[in-house]
Amino acid sequence: MSRPRPVLLDTSFLIDLERETATGDLGQARRFLPSLRGRPLVMSIVTVEELLEGAADEAAALASLQRFAIQGLHLVQARRCALLQRRATRRMGENDAWLVATAESIHADIVGADRVACERLGNRYLRYR
Repeated sequence: MSRPRPVLLDTSFLIDLERETATGDLGQARRFLPSLRGRPLVMSIVTVEELLEGAADEAAALASLQRFAIQGLHLVQARRCALLQRRATRRMGENDAWLVATAESIHADIVGADRVACERLGNRYLRYR
């Protein structure tokens, strides 16, 4: 039996999911979440930084991150990121490049709402809105 491909959660998705959960709204992120059932949910350390940077309550933000596996940045991601940026006709933003490199290095899909990343990953980019 093959293991399901992991899903790397982008900051846009996590912010919408947190807001919808807090307000009880069944928005686009919460409606999309069931489609990920059974797949490992992973968060890049870059996404963690982005969430903490914008958090009004850092302790609450840290607590909400405990339910996800967190993928750090290591040599394999650095080499992949450098290769992606070197080959690109148009450089990605640094955080996007790290996210794409991380997804590629762990053979994951990404769920988010960024059109640029969607172009680079093709059907491995899962748009939730």
